[in-house]
Amino acid sequence: MKEYKTITRVAGPLIFVEKTEPVGYADMVKIALPNGETKNGQVLDTSEDIVVVQVFEGTSGIDVDTRVRFLGDTLKISVANDMLGRILSGSGKPIDNGAEIIPEKRLDINGAAINPYSRASPHDFIQTGISTIDAMNTLVRGQKLPLFSGSGLPHNEIALQIARQAKVIGKDENFVVVFAAMGITNEEAQYFINDFRQTGALQRSIVFLNLADDPAVERLVTPRMALTAAEYFAYEHDAHVLVILTDMTNYCESLREIGAAREEIPGRRGYPGYMYTDLAMVYERAGVIKNKKGSVTQIPILTMVGDDITHPIPDLTGYITEGQIVLSRELHRKGIYPCNDILPSLSRLMNLGIGKEKTREDHKQVSDQIYAAYAEGRDLRGLVAIVGEEALSERDKKYLKFAAEFEDKFVRQKRDEERSISETLDLGWNLLGILPENELTRISPELRKKYYNQKLHHS
Repeated sequence: MKEYKTITRVAGPLIFVEKTEPVGYADMVKIALPNGETKNGQVLDTSEDIVVVQVFEGTSGIDVDTRVRFLGDTLKISVANDMLGRILSGSGKPIDNGAEIIPEKRLDINGAAINPYSRASPHDFIQTGISTIDAMNTLVRGQKLPLFSGSGLPHNEIALQIARQAKVIGKDENFVVVFAAMGITNEEAQYFINDFRQTGALQRSIVFLNLADDPAVERLVTPRMALTAAEYFAYEHDAHVLVILTDMTNYCESLREIGAAREEIPGRRGYPGYMYTDLAMVYERAGVIKNKKGSVTQIPILTMVGDDITHPIPDLTGYITEGQIVLSRELHRKGIYPCNDILPSLSRLMNLGIGKEKTREDHKQVSDQIYAAYAEGRDLRGLVAIVGEEALSERDKKYLKFAAEFEDKFVRQKRDEERSISETLDLGWNLLGILPENELTRISPELRKKYYNQKLHHS
């Protein structure tokens, strides 16, 4: 294997090398510095005479005497069953002072594309124990359901709560959580590690941490490392894997940073034009495959820059994924946790995972009725601000009360409170008891008779 001492320039995390042999895109590179230190890199661009290499550990100290060797192999991760319970760096190396992972396999982090024909339709309900998700925006196994947050909102707490509580009820199955954090501060990293350790959630989890002061290049690798580990557990160990990726905004910022270093022509707001494809390559690695027992479900989390849902990152994410859960700054200000706003939220696969045998026969209708009543109650708040509450009719006052009670009793939960789906739906019926029966237009007479009247007798 030839070594080159032909570095012509260094720009940010990139080095430009003159070459004489053919080099493949995404090939790995070993870089030997004159002081004996070695760094790793990956080929980003290859042309007739120049190869652009991104260096994972940063380019400080690289000079004309540095030697570059092309390894002719793509980036791989060592996977093994004993990854469970481990905390790894963004590039897949243990950082929990434990033993090295003895690989059962080395897998390409770019994964194998799933043939659309071999995909099965997601249909199993995942209970997160959070009422606003379970009842209104149900998560289904094999789905990709992002969490749209804003800076300073408790998306990380919600992610940890889902990581601790998520399960498929009525089935005792191998359930694994892969948690990948990108560009987080040391403080956040400590918070995640402590939470996983104290709650015992670490035993069924694999945690990848890429810190804010780690190289931007590594951030682009972290979600792919995590998803490759997830696919290994799903398709080789028949596990059902929930992958939580936080924060995809940091990931996209790194794409933009590397794009700028490569002097690419920028697209919307300076992000590269291929960001849609790049995000799809991450998100589309979720799903259920026919004749395979395992599955990969994704909850990507992103903070919307300036709370703007039309920003390129949430915009493109919404195109690719199957719905979104939107956090509300207004609910957060009222001190309500989790501050999930059900009105702009949506789970496109919800109907595949709910109903008789799966959750409960009344699930869909209760969800529709709550949504309609809450939307009306929220509208009336605007009216109250103008004309005052005295001017409202009795009917309107009931809807106003419903909206307030819904936020206070249904949306609000403790950080360690886990509600079963039947508790959540019963809570929904209790709230619907505020409204007269003839207002429940979305619920069939049979179900009203069975649940509504019962609730009135109990309450």
